[in-house]
Amino acid sequence: MPLLSWIIIFCLLGGILSVLAASVFLLLPERVRINNLPHFVSFAIGALLGAAFLALLPHAITAPDAPEVHEIGLTILLGVLAFFLLEKVLLWRHCHHETCEAHGTETQTHDHNHAAGSMVLIGDAMHNFVDGILIAAAFMTDIDLGIVTAVAVATHEIPQEVGDFAVLLHSGFSRAKALFFNLLSTLGTVIGGIIAYYSLSGAEHIVPYVLAVAAASFIYIAVADLIPGLHKHAEASATAKQISLIAAGVIVIFFAHSTLH
Repeated sequence: MPLLSWIIIFCLLGGILSVLAASVFLLLPERVRINNLPHFVSFAIGALLGAAFLALLPHAITAPDAPEVHEIGLTILLGVLAFFLLEKVLLWRHCHHETCEAHGTETQTHDHNHAAGSMVLIGDAMHNFVDGILIAAAFMTDIDLGIVTAVAVATHEIPQEVGDFAVLLHSGFSRAKALFFNLLSTLGTVIGGIIAYYSLSGAEHIVPYVLAVAAASFIYIAVADLIPGLHKHAEASATAKQISLIAAGVIVIFFAHSTLH
């Protein structure tokens, strides 16, 4: 199968499955959602960190045209700072809870405030576009790495989409419209993947840097967006579950990468 087909299929698959999974999740009773969403977040943290440190960075460092390790480290540092600025300047922030400070509290809510919902959709489309670039770069390095990267992206997308759905519903969108526009925003992943495929073809020396940026993205999402939410549940039993699920996410990525590779 042509490489571009792999990129398009996995860009589409991850986005569509995450949106559908999130929409089904929102049909569950509120208590069930509240109790189980942190479990998805914990697993996503492990998958993102596992993909960053066990898959993306090793490939970035050992690629045939890889720069010096210090350059890879600098790229990761600059990537983390760039993602921080993107969140600040472009309000590119995703909730992993049904309410959050970035989109207001439930008492301030987005009742029929379509502007708030539109901002979420724009941010989601931009985020998906960047995800598509990262997935494409991974596939252009190694098909197995591309699959692992797409899986890691999907694990993060599910709790993210739950939060986005909640914001859209609070903003006055119907459930059907929220599903439609969220599915539409997933096309940003495909567009990013296609553009990256044609942009990076013949420029293999750039790919290690893109992989380093992908690792920076995963690390930033895990550490800045996801982990702080887990600190709200500081009980020993909750902490034990969090650690177990984070470890499970890392283990899944480790075995998936080892098996596929």
